[in-house]
Amino acid sequence: MQNFDVIVVGAGHAGCEAALAAARMGMKTAIFTITLDNIGTMSCNPSIGGPAKSHLVKELDALGGEMGRNIDKTYIQIRVLNTKKGPAVRSLRAQADKQLYRKEMKKTIENCENLEAIQGTVTELIVEDGKAVGVKIKEGVEYKSKTVIIAVGTFMRGLIHIGKNKFSGGRMGELSSEELPLSLAKTGLKLGRFKTGTPPRIDARTVDYSKIEEQPGDSLPLKFSSRTKMEEIEDRKQISCHIVFTNKDVHNTIIENKHRSPMFNGTIEGTGPRYCPSIEDKVFRYTDKDQHHLFLEIEGYDTNEIYVGGFSTSLPTDVQYRMLRKISGLENVKIMRYGYAIEYDYVDPQELKYSLETKKVENLFLAGQINGTSGYEEAASQGLLAGINAARKITGKEPIVLDRADSYIGTLIDDLVSKGTNEPYRMFTARSEYRLILREDNADLRLSKTGYEIGLLPVEEYERVQQKEKDVAFIIKKLENQFIGSRNERVNEVLTRVGEPEIRSGLTLFEILRRPDVTYKDIKYIGELIPDLNLGNYEESTEYQVEVQVKYSGYIAKSLIMIEKHKTLENRKIPENINYDSISSIPKEGKDKLKAIKPMNIGQASRISGVSPSDIQVLLVYLKMKENEDEKLSKRGN
Repeated sequence: MQNFDVIVVGAGHAGCEAALAAARMGMKTAIFTITLDNIGTMSCNPSIGGPAKSHLVKELDALGGEMGRNIDKTYIQIRVLNTKKGPAVRSLRAQADKQLYRKEMKKTIENCENLEAIQGTVTELIVEDGKAVGVKIKEGVEYKSKTVIIAVGTFMRGLIHIGKNKFSGGRMGELSSEELPLSLAKTGLKLGRFKTGTPPRIDARTVDYSKIEEQPGDSLPLKFSSRTKMEEIEDRKQISCHIVFTNKDVHNTIIENKHRSPMFNGTIEGTGPRYCPSIEDKVFRYTDKDQHHLFLEIEGYDTNEIYVGGFSTSLPTDVQYRMLRKISGLENVKIMRYGYAIEYDYVDPQELKYSLETKKVENLFLAGQINGTSGYEEAASQGLLAGINAARKITGKEPIVLDRADSYIGTLIDDLVSKGTNEPYRMFTARSEYRLILREDNADLRLSKTGYEIGLLPVEEYERVQQKEKDVAFIIKKLENQFIGSRNERVNEVLTRVGEPEIRSGLTLFEILRRPDVTYKDIKYIGELIPDLNLGNYEESTEYQVEVQVKYSGYIAKSLIMIEKHKTLENRKIPENINYDSISSIPKEGKDKLKAIKPMNIGQASRISGVSPSDIQVLLVYLKMKENEDEKLSKRGN
């Protein structure tokens, strides 16, 4: 018998973040995994980041998470996506050395103080008096703990499909967890069934690179974590990815073999991800398209395996070969690992509190795909918050609940708990109504204070962010106060070069920078002729922050007004002991939803499907009346 403060079940992206957070906050922590060799394994694509997902990673980093640091140590290519679009949707994406990513995360886990990694298949959640108090593993050993975090990914009753063949597995080559979902179901948690998939991996030596399009990384040194030193990445060797395209022959092969696809012949019952569809889904969903682009992504420096991004499939192996060999450049391709689909159990996320603790079992937290999400970044975000809140529960502190107006992580969890999901949930920038404020470039400014106060972000990093914030404000103030006329020989030179009309009367440098194609470097160039201005030399991220805040100042101001209104509702707390049945003017559907979700405030209540605006107005009136009654009783008592 061993006793821990926190037990984490599962060592994927969610489990690793949860265990590291709890241990770094001083909790005696254990992380359980079916095999220690696969800690931090990238089950599907060998990459981190991309639209909205990079925002999550940057937020994780600002809070003291590990994913950003780990990908910085192990990437083999890095690029900024959407550079021609606005900063709200600009995103960083890195291609990982898959094995190195796993090894580095395993090393971090094994060398973390207060953290024990244990190989064992958890078969049972031990519950006493409605509280999680430990777990039991297949070997018959029981481990007691004050809190339990379950982050088991696709392993709960995982069922792999390739054509007519199906067999149990958490992922290819690994055992599934058959007993644990039954144990969770006994507690009353509502389980559902989802499906996801992965594409084939092909041999790089069998690709004809003369026929395909190269996609190199960016030449500038880039990083996800502000804690990564530039010398770690400056001389990093980058490997190109490549783009290929399907065609009508590929699509016809899929159509001809529809009856052999588990997706369409009724074999698979679980709901798949709408936004990350299989190649079969794409062909039947987008019948007007003659081609779909695919990404060939090498899986590391020391391997010939290539991940065929966008080609997830569960078709039989012979069909996989026929499809691939009809693609230009892949005529002689050899498959090293076949693509497959996997069905698995998940828990309805509306069973959760906003802290990610379950409502039915105290001290039990869930994180990652078990909550109905898809994606490494979404899983890691939940893992971090679950680890933080498990530790805080033990120490008697209030949970950390991030607001959707302050972070994508807050948006993710709010969506899951308030709205639930009927398909694997994936984060997009469009899911946030405040995306112009929640950019990846300002994640440190938004969340570092929280990370520092929690105890996960080092003081030197917090002080760096504070200084950056002061520097940005100082520079913007200078630009607002510095008027400039047409006599400055450089101002019109710059404006002519970028296709902007010349100035004829005085403008501030702030106003000039607001013009679409004028950069902060242009402003520094103009400012060199202005005595005593001295804009100085700051870090690139500081100067970029100035440019974004100035250029989008009007839109940002409007967004801040929206956020202020949002905060008014978020700050209107709902008592935990509220009796919704006593509010006669709210219909039964609204009452049932409010009782099930248990929103912490009016803002959360307003986003629950089935709760109408009129229900919210009734609730506000009820809360005001209760406050007035309580105030009268208090005065009488005095």
